[in-house]
Amino acid sequence: MNLYVISGVTGMTGNELARQLIEKKHKVIGFDNFFASSVKTIADIVENPLFDFYEYDLNNIDEMEKIKRKVVSIKKNYNQTIYVNCAAIVHTEHFYYVNRTFETNVVGMRAFLKQAIDVNADVYINCSTSEVYSMHSWSEDGVKESDYITMADAEHSQRTSYATGKLLTEFFIKDAVDEGQIKGCSIRFANVYSKNELFPKHIIPHILHSLKDCGKVELLENSKKNKRTFLYNEDSCQAIIALCDSSDALDGSIYNVATDEEISIVDLVFLCAEKLGIDSPEIVFNGYRKSDPERRILNTDKIRKRTTWRPQISLDMGISECVEELEK
Repeated sequence: MNLYVISGVTGMTGNELARQLIEKKHKVIGFDNFFASSVKTIADIVENPLFDFYEYDLNNIDEMEKIKRKVVSIKKNYNQTIYVNCAAIVHTEHFYYVNRTFETNVVGMRAFLKQAIDVNADVYINCSTSEVYSMHSWSEDGVKESDYITMADAEHSQRTSYATGKLLTEFFIKDAVDEGQIKGCSIRFANVYSKNELFPKHIIPHILHSLKDCGKVELLENSKKNKRTFLYNEDSCQAIIALCDSSDALDGSIYNVATDEEISIVDLVFLCAEKLGIDSPEIVFNGYRKSDPERRILNTDKIRKRTTWRPQISLDMGISECVEELEK
């Protein structure tokens, strides 16, 4: 049995990861400040004796010291201590505000990494993002982790400040591993979605909520051309677990985690409408987002070679799960 410490545990990745780990009989300490989530996402596990939940803020020094003391007091009872940083300000509306994203995504991540090192944790998993690929988000065989990155800078859009911060966190974990302080890696997730998203900020819940509430969807002008792949959060969490179980993969490097099931945003609206029983959804195009790549396809050969991970949930299956949850 291992001890897992998860920041952002009620968020899209955190709550499902905690659920899967508890099912495997691991101990989980999790915390969240409910910035973009709710205790509802962990309602089914919050009373489980294997789960200790705290309404704490990653950037609150006193609260993080309490987490540290808790870990130190019980870690001897477990085979490994594994930190997973799921805390992040990820909604697109915040990408343009440098201070909002920097405090949590960079300063908070670095402090959480330092805590993991201080308590002699065995592993640190850094949840990064495919946003770091910015304007180089597609190639014939999918973008590889080793490919050079072409990013929009402040001359083009503030949007990429979020991606720049996440990129910096990848250097932090690589440096810590290279110096022998801890084992770990970074994961660049691509367009993760979940049935437990409470707020229609990301594209899939936005489409579903809009269709359910008024039978039409407002999209950006970009959506006339944009295509994306979408990764269900059950699969994203399986990738974290697979990496934790693959010691040789924890070399400080980066892993793309995505599907290759590409769909246009317009076709995504029609798929969601079909699942909701709506025949002719109305789409209204309004507004434009700078530095928004038309496609994003990641090559996942690296994680497939180094672990047993493979995505299991098709987009059709995942949307059905989301609709079922929405209609409860």
